[in-house]
Amino acid sequence: MIFSTPQELAKIKAILSKYTMLPFSGDTIPGAVMESVLGNVRNAQVLNTYDFVDVVSSATKCGWQVKSTKESTPVTWKRAKIPNARSLIDASRKSDKGLQNLGDAIIDFCNHHAKESLDLYGLDEIGYARLIVHPNKKVTYFEKILCTRRKPNLFNPEDFEWQWSTPKKTVKKEQLPALHGRNRTTGKKWWAWHGLGENQLHFSGEDSWWPEANDPQAIAFNFPSEEEKLSLEGFIDLLASLDKDS
Repeated sequence: MIFSTPQELAKIKAILSKYTMLPFSGDTIPGAVMESVLGNVRNAQVLNTYDFVDVVSSATKCGWQVKSTKESTPVTWKRAKIPNARSLIDASRKSDKGLQNLGDAIIDFCNHHAKESLDLYGLDEIGYARLIVHPNKKVTYFEKILCTRRKPNLFNPEDFEWQWSTPKKTVKKEQLPALHGRNRTTGKKWWAWHGLGENQLHFSGEDSWWPEANDPQAIAFNFPSEEEKLSLEGFIDLLASLDKDS
């Protein structure tokens, strides 16, 4: 089962809260930390690969993609290296049909990447484990089902329309245009593909997945104040006491 139980969510919250108390924890919670916490609580394996899933439970045939960023940080879905990108880009400059074909190829790439993990790890479903650090130092963590073996597609290409952005000029250089994908229903930008550069695919529509208040699959807590955090000296003393007890 993708969703953690209330007890497991409480354990995730407790571990993450303790992590933020460490003197070197900073003002974010790295993705690697979030992956390790989820793997520990769900008795699952943390993968060190570029596969779609980051954490896998062979026992339950579940996998999770894990993201952990500040609220203001764009979510990088993946470096999307599209097959036949050059010819698709050229065609996108000439017609609306060419634009849509390029956008469809990007969405197909996302869907195929998830399907690869379903097959490679023998999964029945893939979930999204997401941690957000808000500007007010509040932290939100939630879980969401992304796809299943019966319904493997993450996104429907027909939901998006595409256009190239206008290049921005800075003092040092002119930025390359990005391909923007907008949701046809809301008109909101969901995607930005930097296919003329390093192929990064940013997913700005991800905030539409964020939970409502009182969502049972979400937890929240606050970062500690500087006074509440463990000092470096206190942390060293704690390690020393653990060493004596062992």
